[in-house]
Amino acid sequence: MRLRTALTLLLLGVAGCVAAAAVEQWPFGSWQRASNAPILSPEGREWESAGTFNPAVVVHNGKFVMLYRAQDAAGTSRLGYAESNDGIHFTRRAEPVLSPEAEYEKDGGVEDPRLQKIGDTYYLTYTGYNKKDAQLCLATSQDLIHWDRKGVILPAYKGNWNKGWTKSGAIVPEKIDGKYWMYWLGTSADKTDQMGISYSTDLLHWTEATETPVLPRRAGQFDSRVVEPGPPPILTQSGIVLIYNGADDRLVYRTGVAVFDRNDPRKLLSRTGQPVFAPEKEWEKVGQVPNVVFVEGMARQGNRWLFYYGGADKYVGVAEAEAPVR
Repeated sequence: MRLRTALTLLLLGVAGCVAAAAVEQWPFGSWQRASNAPILSPEGREWESAGTFNPAVVVHNGKFVMLYRAQDAAGTSRLGYAESNDGIHFTRRAEPVLSPEAEYEKDGGVEDPRLQKIGDTYYLTYTGYNKKDAQLCLATSQDLIHWDRKGVILPAYKGNWNKGWTKSGAIVPEKIDGKYWMYWLGTSADKTDQMGISYSTDLLHWTEATETPVLPRRAGQFDSRVVEPGPPPILTQSGIVLIYNGADDRLVYRTGVAVFDRNDPRKLLSRTGQPVFAPEKEWEKVGQVPNVVFVEGMARQGNRWLFYYGGADKYVGVAEAEAPVR
């Protein structure tokens, strides 16, 4: 019994050291809400009447620019545009900047944007949904308002392990080993949603980089059912820091952090044993889909990070964390 107890304490100590080492690799501290109320809510009777959620955010020309998923009463999604001087209070454009037009978007819409700037161009990954299939798509822009569609970049039902839809493209901001890299969501044979990784030389044509999920689900934990990329990763000297959205068997969505090797984006160094953020507010627990905080946007503001998330598939919220001085 003493031996077992000592071994348990040793393992707990090792786990604690691993967790501490992982946190040291993060460019941010602990998370808290920057606003206790939604910063964007549904409004009107038309294109954003049912939900405004799952936002991407970048700083452009000195302003915070948000592209958010807006849903009408029929369930069709478009991308709205909003601007802010302080990252908290946003003013929206009257009309969406991207609406379903292509066959792979018809009736379902354009969903769940993620933004990455490479050179002078913004690359927008989003889900094109035609109420039959959901597929990862790409569009480009210079001004975040006018978009040039590049089509489906990861087709559904194809891949080394993916057997279903494709979503959630989080592009690494710089080339590694002469290639661009992207984390994404697919569905494995057991019907769970897990994370894959692909590489490209032109950001248009992508090749899967692993035979199995690069970040698999973990039975019995907060990410037992879904492991989905959040905002584009942050590159640090210690590694590639990727915020991700995990859901358990009851489909409660919480936030995790994974760190991959700086020289090999396929190699996992660490991941959180416990979520760093979870639904607590009423508007995060009650909405179109209950018990969801879903992080997709992120921006640096001075000595803090701002993290933008969808609450219960209906609202936009914002969390903050200190940016430690290294």
